[in-house]
Amino acid sequence: MQFKTLAVALTAAVSMSAFAQTPIVIKFSHVVATDTPKGQAAERFKQLAEKSTGGRVKVELYPNSQLYKDKEELEALQLGAVQMLAPSLAKFGPLGIKEFEVFDLPYIFPSKAALYAVTEGPIGEGLLQKLEPKGITGLAYWDNGFKVMSANKPMRVPADFKGLKMRIQASKVLDGQMRALGANPQVLAFSEVYQALQTGVVDGTENPPSNFFTQKMHEVQKHITMSNHGYLGYAVIVNKKFWAGLPADIRISLEAAMRDATTFEKAIAQRDNDMAMDAIKKTGKTAVYNLTPVEQAAWRKALLPVHKEMEGRIGKELIAKITREAAK
Repeated sequence: MQFKTLAVALTAAVSMSAFAQTPIVIKFSHVVATDTPKGQAAERFKQLAEKSTGGRVKVELYPNSQLYKDKEELEALQLGAVQMLAPSLAKFGPLGIKEFEVFDLPYIFPSKAALYAVTEGPIGEGLLQKLEPKGITGLAYWDNGFKVMSANKPMRVPADFKGLKMRIQASKVLDGQMRALGANPQVLAFSEVYQALQTGVVDGTENPPSNFFTQKMHEVQKHITMSNHGYLGYAVIVNKKFWAGLPADIRISLEAAMRDATTFEKAIAQRDNDMAMDAIKKTGKTAVYNLTPVEQAAWRKALLPVHKEMEGRIGKELIAKITREAAK
């Protein structure tokens, strides 16, 4: 009897040991290429997380919509099918958290310094807290810089947009932005944009240069205007239940890895966008146009009324707070 009890105990100990050695898997899904700022930062996080936890955590990366497209990934996170995402800030509107659409407002951030004053301060933290009731924990803001416009015709003044079918993310603010320019906004998943541009389903789109180049959109767009009219950023998020269930020491290590990856991401974002724009110019396939001060003023005049239009959706007070913070 003693031998049988001892055997059972040994078997249990071996099983517990095997379980303890099984790494915690974090599936990290995103929709962009591996050589974008987001893609590189995800890789950096993977390396740091696995090293700092001594292999107790394994981060599996799924770029380029390999697992889920734009509309699918948030639901997958909430259901626990993936543990980590880095969706663009516009993606939270359909969840009912419309305040994140403030980042889509045209010309709301005059500089990166103004942007970081918001994302790294109490306003940014307060917005991430709004994700908690949806089963989501926000870890960090990642940056992909300011957007430019593309189409198969020159875009120098707002009237040039009249009648153009312009691809946007699912954001009421971006819808209002394109309508303010006289364009017809078309919501499409990021993974579908190249083919839609190639086949004429849409006439143009907006994105930071690194996304244009890595997705080869410049091959099917004859003109880019350096409008810098809007911002594209991401929130790195995790499934709340998964995150809360991690051992405390693991969570501390992952938080440190995320801080380091975030610092890295912000450092490379502008560099990569500049390199992408240089590469686009060198292909000779796309004419790149810089707005004159007079033309830029005309764009601002056409687009700034969108701020007022969206007060009822986003919140008048939040827009005012960010405008004040960005002006400091």
